Amino acid sequence: MSTVPALQTKNPLKALQSYGQSVWLDYIRRSLISSGELQRFVDEDGLQGVTSNPSIFEKAIAGSTDYDTVLTTLEQSQDQDVMSLYETFAITDIQATADILRPIYEQTNRRDGYVSLEVSPYLANDTQQTISEARKLWQKVNRPNLMIKVPATSAGIPAIQQLIGEGINVNVTLLFSQDVYEQVTNAYITGLELLAAKGGDISRIASVASFFVSRIDTAVDNQITAQLKTTTDAAQRDLLKSLLGKVAIANAKLAYQRYQNIYSSSRWQKLASQGAQTQRLLWASTGTKNPQYSDVVYVEELIGSDTVNTIPPATLSAFRDHGHPKSSLTEGLDDAQSTLSKLQKAGISLEQITNQLLAEGVQVFINAFDQLLSAVEKKRTAILGKKLDRLTYKLPDALNTAVEASLDDWQKNGKIRRLWAQDATLWTGADENKWFGWLGITEDQLAHIEHLKQLAQEVQNLEFTHVLLLGMGGSSLCPEVMKLTFGKAQGFPELLVLDSTDPAQIKAIESQIDLTKTLFIVSSKSGSTLEPNIFKQYFFDRVQQIVGAESAGNRFIAVTDPGSKLQHIAEGDDFRHIFFGVPSIGGRYSALSNFGMVPAAAIGVDVAKFLNTAEVMVHSCASSVPAKENPGVVLGSILGVLAKQGRDKVTLITSPGIADLGAWLEQLLAESTGKDGKGLIPVDREPLGTPDVYGSDRIFAYIRLDSAPDSAQDAAVTVLEQAGQPVVRIAIADSYQLGQEFFRWEIATAVAGSIIGINAFNQPDVEASKIVTRQLTDEYEKTGKLPPESPIFTVNDIQLFSDPKNAAALKEVVGTAESLTNYLRAHLNRLQAGDYFALLAYIERNDIHQAQLQDIREKIRDAKQVATCLGFGPRFLHSTGQAYKGGPNSGVFLQITCDDATDLPVPQQKYTFGVVKAAQARGDFHVLAERERRALRILLGKDVQASLATLKTAIEQIL
Repeated sequence: MSTVPALQTKNPLKALQSYGQSVWLDYIRRSLISSGELQRFVDEDGLQGVTSNPSIFEKAIAGSTDYDTVLTTLEQSQDQDVMSLYETFAITDIQATADILRPIYEQTNRRDGYVSLEVSPYLANDTQQTISEARKLWQKVNRPNLMIKVPATSAGIPAIQQLIGEGINVNVTLLFSQDVYEQVTNAYITGLELLAAKGGDISRIASVASFFVSRIDTAVDNQITAQLKTTTDAAQRDLLKSLLGKVAIANAKLAYQRYQNIYSSSRWQKLASQGAQTQRLLWASTGTKNPQYSDVVYVEELIGSDTVNTIPPATLSAFRDHGHPKSSLTEGLDDAQSTLSKLQKAGISLEQITNQLLAEGVQVFINAFDQLLSAVEKKRTAILGKKLDRLTYKLPDALNTAVEASLDDWQKNGKIRRLWAQDATLWTGADENKWFGWLGITEDQLAHIEHLKQLAQEVQNLEFTHVLLLGMGGSSLCPEVMKLTFGKAQGFPELLVLDSTDPAQIKAIESQIDLTKTLFIVSSKSGSTLEPNIFKQYFFDRVQQIVGAESAGNRFIAVTDPGSKLQHIAEGDDFRHIFFGVPSIGGRYSALSNFGMVPAAAIGVDVAKFLNTAEVMVHSCASSVPAKENPGVVLGSILGVLAKQGRDKVTLITSPGIADLGAWLEQLLAESTGKDGKGLIPVDREPLGTPDVYGSDRIFAYIRLDSAPDSAQDAAVTVLEQAGQPVVRIAIADSYQLGQEFFRWEIATAVAGSIIGINAFNQPDVEASKIVTRQLTDEYEKTGKLPPESPIFTVNDIQLFSDPKNAAALKEVVGTAESLTNYLRAHLNRLQAGDYFALLAYIERNDIHQAQLQDIREKIRDAKQVATCLGFGPRFLHSTGQAYKGGPNSGVFLQITCDDATDLPVPQQKYTFGVVKAAQARGDFHVLAERERRALRILLGKDVQASLATLKTAIEQIL
């Protein structure tokens, strides 16, 4: 079969047609159709068909408000059972889609323009029931360009033959095996022969054989990885490694070779002479699941004549952006055959894998159908007229008008579609399009959930008492939220998080664990971050001393991006597992990726349930959902618009049961938006006050856990709302819906960043303090000491330090009346309306210190009526530090350091943890001063608690 070279085109998706391949969309929902987005796909991308399945409909119906009006109307007219309601929704969508695609169906002489609807997955192993339901759906939809999806199970194949013989178009789904594919083609051809024998018009029948691709690589790669852990033979290891990521495409190419042979046979030619169409191979499951592989590999490598590729939205956007069409399906057939031969030689049975994948595929659709019917039943029972996310807000009239105008702008100018299409010009036109892997992460994780389930079972079986996560920022904050929200599950270890170089903090953590019964998770996206690397050095050394070098690695897991320095270290030290992040997901957007879900699975969180719940919000924020109904866009518009109006202090109020969510939100908001002199300043855990202590620079976000609310918070927020402060309320039904908040706020942050006019995905000022820190630690490695520094004032065991400019400004005010109180007074008097005050504490983060510092910030807030922030270093450097240095110059900073009572060595280095912390504090202060921030540093004595009490007394005297 010949192919035609692709014409030059700006859209790679359209170019596929010139190779004889049709592009279909693996996605459907009501607003996709009603918004005109599906028609745009047809017009702009050359889309020629649509496929659906139970998982897609489950997310569409459960995860949106698209169907609520119809549901209410139906229920008010006459109550119906849940299946009838579902079929009404689905059939209406399928009919509307079929009508949009009908011109394609006619223009291509019935070759394309189809939409697929699946029979109930409950019937996958019942031939007669499958036939009956297929007939019913065919009649109800009543469109010639419908295909009924039937799985390629042993019961499904006879049903396929029967349905084709009756003149019903069939999309054969869940094909993995070449041998099963031949059975399917035989069923199709036999069905056509039966129809022809009855005098039927076989030219009007169409069918596709949906061959699932990426799931094969996932399953094969898992087996290869398992063998590599136990195989020491060099030749065998080389053989196994050569097969990674190769089998799925090889299998598909050889299936296509069979297709060409089958439809060149004399048996087929008899049918072709009567106008019969070949049953094209359709490539399904073409979204890339392994972050080490190209995100368009299952499109680029499967291009050939008389084929279809049904592509999920994220992959469709990726291929449109950077796909390279080429004739690839008939290339390398000898290599493909060799790959499968090598697989057999390696002792891996492709037949067993494909059989297992078929069974699992059916189960996945059954699970999705269960959830779909459950969701529709809940909607039917309550006749939900509320927004899914239950986000409400009350703003002053002028601000409300501005937000409404912003939402109109996002809707009219297609900005939500541009966000999902990863259009960098929505922000600054830099590299923003490289950082959107988080948009599809829940779907990817759920498609390959087994690694998380297996980890949970493994951790439980090994009877670890603790999991200690070693990480910073995006690698540590979500795990901390999960730990503090879900606690310790029965039969699972307790999670502890270390994200501080403070020696006392490290010793406090170490004192809580038995090193021989602890699983260590070293988590670093880049793999080169200082803190997790030295944490690893310290604890690996400690474990090694107890259990020996050969056994130490078995107690460590790495979570990192492919190819990172940490990956190489983990491989060298024989870590138990290496779990990969997705390179296109920045750290602060990685909560729902392995960085958040691996630790969650290890402590017994039902991650499948958690991700499924989050996926509902993903679809609620989809590109086809109108701006005013889109929970992420609404929140983002409020944050962005109010920031531009001077209300940039996002004051986070969270119910006690989800209190740590605020720490995660701090990083997301501050690091994403605080740059170029603009941005949001998140204010977390500031004690609630009366309206008179707040300025006009605030917006309050109250995230309420409905199952465990705090009545005092409820009352205080109501008073603030009544006083005219802008308030956003978000209600969470239970803790497992926290994943919805992760995704909603990620979308909102991206939207707010666009409105503010910054790149929401970089962190230019974080690196600045790292560079200074590195220079200082390098100096210590060479000389054995940090550069000397001189205080501007000393009293007892407390010293004050600052840069020349800040020191001069303070001394000018203090004059000759030097005292701790007068210096602090001069510094606090720099606060003006619209400013914020931040305590940056490089001390142990324990309950006593937190209580003392909380008391100090509250007193300053009340006296000065400014927002106050509290961060513990170096933890906050990977979080709010970006906004403090790169955001609006409205902060007044008091950095708190201490003389460490004890110190700890860093194995293989001259410097200690205390030296690292001191270098980090100096680097932080250096960049604050360089950015002309108003900053003062106070060095406490070794008795930190007593020194803090002295500081508190001095501030009370001032205020």
